[in-house]
Parts: sequence; structure tokens; C-alpha cells
Amino acid sequence: MKRLFVIGLGPGDERYLTGEAVEALDNSEVIVGYKVYINLLPERYRAKELYATGMGDETGRCIAALDMASQGRDTAVVCSGDAGVYGMASLILELAEGRIREEHKEVDITIIPGITAALSCAARLGAPIGNDFAVVSLSTALTPWEEIENRLICAAKGDFVTVIYNPKSRTRTETLDKACDIMIDCLGGDRISGYVRNMGRDNEVSAICSLRELKDADIDMFTTVFVGNSRTRIIGDKLITGRKYLN
Repeated sequence: MKRLFVIGLGPGDERYLTGEAVEALDNSEVIVGYKVYINLLPERYRAKELYATGMGDETGRCIAALDMASQGRDTAVVCSGDAGVYGMASLILELAEGRIREEHKEVDITIIPGITAALSCAARLGAPIGNDFAVVSLSTALTPWEEIENRLICAAKGDFVTVIYNPKSRTRTETLDKACDIMIDCLGGDRISGYVRNMGRDNEVSAICSLRELKDADIDMFTTVFVGNSRTRIIGDKLITGRKYLN
């Protein structure tokens, strides 16, 4: 059988790997991924054949992984978090459909879930997504800002807790400020918010703040941001969005 595993590594620490992910990595001959995520692999996998490329070469990585798998080599594509949440799972499945090479259809693809940042970072803050929530990425690499802006407005008007991925980058420094301004217009600057940076990695930082204070926080691409809904509150040092189990 020609096997390709698409694996979510979670936040980056080995403790957050699922048992299924460990089994698939153990059984893979080749591990493919963005070089930052390859560097998150536990040390014991470094002896395997590794294929790493930089940001922007997602399609090339996936085609290479499909090629290796179609040659009969058990191959893993790794992503941080969950492979299906802003990860490589959808791209792998689209490419394997036959748009690139017919032989890719012969590869058995298994999508292996991981702990996405919305879940791991929420646990650090308390229970901010205990009720309905929306996840929005601020990356404009594949989505026009106008679409992102509309999604932020809809999430705010729908009273969802909003989880924000990819809030800033070195070249995209203004998107979080713009997002905060959009949501402040809908929710007010005092709306309870929070963020976690470097979840499960060195120099992890978490904080609870107001939506207005988010604009001045030390936030980067490795940060996940939470904007509460109208029922989100702070209990002790935890951020909580309840479901009315209690009156």
C-alpha cells in the first residue's frame, strides 16, 4: 500500500502529539514539512529522511510528498496544530484528485488530527471558547483583506467569541491593529480579550486584557488572540465563556 500521512503536530512540544500521530511518524520513512515545523519534531525522528522547504512552497512540498508516497515510500507531511485547520490537508487532497499527476490517485491518504491553537491556547487562558466561537486568520497571503474584514464584522455582530490566527508578521504589521479597530467599532474597546504567544514552546507568554489593549501587546505570528463575546468574563486569573449551566 502507498501511504501518505498528513499529521498535525499540535503546539510543538512532544507532550501534545496524539498517539495516532506518534504511530504514523514512527512508521514513516520520509517526513516532509515547512522547515520551522520540521524543527519541532522530537529528536528521535531526526534520523529519518527529512524534506524541508521554506514559506511559500506549500504546493511544491505537497507534490514532493505525493511523489514519494506514489513510489511506495511511507511518507508524512507535518503541520503545526491541526492539519485540517489552515494546514496542508486540503491542499494534499486537492492535488491527489488528479490535477497534477494521475498516479497520485493511488496513494492512500490518512489525515491525522492535532491540537489546533484555538484549543491549546484556550486551555492556557481558562475556558474562553466554552460556547459558540469563530476562527479567523488575518493572513492576506491567500485571502483578500476585504473578506477578512467582513468575517470579523460578522463574528462580532453574531456575538461569537473570535479566535484570531496569524495576527501579525514581520511584513504584515498593521493587520491586528486594523482588526482591533473593526471589532472595537462593533464591541467597544473594553471587551474582554486575551492572547497566548509561543504555546508549548520556549518563552511562552499568556495574558488577559481588553480589546483596546491588544493593539499595544507584544504579538507576532506565533500568537493566538481571543476576543470574548458579551458573556465572557474573568474568574480569578481565568478567562471564561459559560454555557448557562449555572444561573
